[in-house]
Amino acid sequence: MIRQTLNLRPARLAVAALALAGALMADGSAQAQNVAGAGSTFVQPLLNRWSQDYLRSQWTAESQGSAGLDYEAVGSQAGVMRIKDRAVDFGATEVPLSADELKQYGVAQFPVVIGGIVAAVNLPGVEAGKLKLDGALLADIYLGKLKRWSDPAIKALNPDLNLPEAEIVAVRRADGSGSTFAFTTFLAGVSPAWKPVGAGLNVKWPAGTAAKGNDGVAETVKKTPNAIGYVDLATARRAGLVAASLKTGAGGFVAPSPESFQAAAAGADWGAKSDTAPSLINVRGEGAYPIVTTTFVVVPSAKPSSGRTAAVLDFFNWGFERGVVQATGLGYVPLPPALVAKVRDHWRDTLGATPTILPQPGLFGRS
Repeated sequence: MIRQTLNLRPARLAVAALALAGALMADGSAQAQNVAGAGSTFVQPLLNRWSQDYLRSQWTAESQGSAGLDYEAVGSQAGVMRIKDRAVDFGATEVPLSADELKQYGVAQFPVVIGGIVAAVNLPGVEAGKLKLDGALLADIYLGKLKRWSDPAIKALNPDLNLPEAEIVAVRRADGSGSTFAFTTFLAGVSPAWKPVGAGLNVKWPAGTAAKGNDGVAETVKKTPNAIGYVDLATARRAGLVAASLKTGAGGFVAPSPESFQAAAAGADWGAKSDTAPSLINVRGEGAYPIVTTTFVVVPSAKPSSGRTAAVLDFFNWGFERGVVQATGLGYVPLPPALVAKVRDHWRDTLGATPTILPQPGLFGRS
């Protein structure tokens, strides 16, 4: 288990006996290893599911109990700090490092999944997707300017909903968060009033109640009538929260779903490299959800790839091949085949590791 290095109480994913054995790396270096990761709470539900299924797929009488995955969902900012300090084997973040930072810290990064940030509410009688909000309204809520659900500006978008006279409780992240980065980037792009606040992993919030992690935000919204918070779709679903439809870059309203997240990612130009990402915020594609982000994994870049780093790549290679059903079921979007190929090329060129393509049918119907 990882020693606490930050003054946080992170949600911890500890999957006993995750069998990171039977390496897929060509150099055979990914032997049974204890793999430690930290960072994004956005991707935690997927890592939880993948790790459980990977364990079952790799289990043998010889490997049982031989290795484990220890993931601390401490937020993107803390995850990057830990991989910089080599306190973990990988960090996970929705804010990829710059080329200068990658060189300075001796790390490499690659995308693993795409997903959306939803506006989750606790409004009795309001069904999923029925509440309509736009970026200007969300900005005014988190600026503390728009205080009640019965405000005429909200009623104008929702004339058929019986919204309460109650005060809005806006819940936001207390920690450095990729979800906050995506959410505030969206607000800054559509609301002139929000621009002085800006966008980032942390911002100086004008209003709102703070909670740690996506789970903390979801739990606070769940137990607080008339609350609203921003979380990943999987966490909102698990908490039983209702997600609003948001106004898109094209002008309509769309509910959060893997399909609307995919619509946002469909026209993205990922370029020749796989260690950067185009912005998927408020794109103008038909039916494109406006707050979509990409999770990156950051690992040491020392060659050759060996030991725990190779085990990390083994795990994510399995996720690319076998994790599509789990990812989609949780509300994420798997990487497209062309991008997966670029990631594997990046592993080869940067980390000296070449994964074996799994022989049985897996991701994208490969046989």
